[in-house]
Amino acid sequence: MTFDTEQVIRLARETFDIEAAAVLGLKTRVNGSFARAVHRMLEVRGRVVVMGMGKSGHVGRKIAATLASTGTAAMFVHPAEARHGDLGMIKAIDLVLAISYSGESEELISILPVLKRLGVPLVAITGGLQSTLAQHADETLDCGVEKEACPLNLAPTASTTAQLALGDALAVALLDARGFRAEDFARSHPGGALGRKLLTHVSDVMRTGDAVPRVGLHTTFSDLMREMSAKGLGASAVVDGEDRVLGIFTDGDLRRLIEKGVDLRTAAARDVMHPAPRTIRGDALAVDAVELMEQHRITSVLVVDAQDRLCGALNSNDLMRAKVI
Repeated sequence: MTFDTEQVIRLARETFDIEAAAVLGLKTRVNGSFARAVHRMLEVRGRVVVMGMGKSGHVGRKIAATLASTGTAAMFVHPAEARHGDLGMIKAIDLVLAISYSGESEELISILPVLKRLGVPLVAITGGLQSTLAQHADETLDCGVEKEACPLNLAPTASTTAQLALGDALAVALLDARGFRAEDFARSHPGGALGRKLLTHVSDVMRTGDAVPRVGLHTTFSDLMREMSAKGLGASAVVDGEDRVLGIFTDGDLRRLIEKGVDLRTAAARDVMHPAPRTIRGDALAVDAVELMEQHRITSVLVVDAQDRLCGALNSNDLMRAKVI
């Protein structure tokens, strides 16, 4: 068999053209039926149960996952398994989103009477507008395509792309109708980067107790340096007798003083500290601490309570370990 590089590239480009045309063709078919389908899914008290066989089933699993992660309770039930007991997963308070390009999938068609007896609303995604599935559906969404990207016009390619695009359109319309926010998305993705940014608070990553370097106003410079070295933050808070923050001294301050030739042997913390330092509250998001550091070009920040008492500290390394940055 001869490998034809030009043929490979030509077919890839034709696939993109065919599938792009299939998706764009859906725009003119998004009408009142689509809006009614969204409304039904929005009002369902149970779950959106997605069903499909073969390639449509693979698409259905992805659609169910997208719905679930964007605020719509959803799950996938395999039609063949439904015929052998899994139909018990579907309740009258649910809605079924059935996907079949022909609309004549035997496994799906065989369970339609049971769904009707249960009174379960049925939304169909199909290219067969006169099919059995379409005739039984409460709302039908047309995923028909002119041709498949497959050169033989057999393998589901453009049609499954159209199904997937319709599923994404449903999910987007639903999340908007629900007022779904980035914070809501993060709650269903706690292990992801967005989850860490929107769910991690300063109090979750800050150093506390004896791990927070602190000295008094009259602490000698040598003792100040010992405190900084022992705690490894790269800075130390300067506090009063009630732990209220008065200032901060950092590694950067030390370098600047040395460059100026300042005699530090007789200095005390009050002489070298930077007064009124940037601080943050423990209930702030960790990503806000990142923004504060970037805005003011600092690598450490002190955490205070409502009375400006020191309760923690963190630096950029702490935030990196927490994968906030």
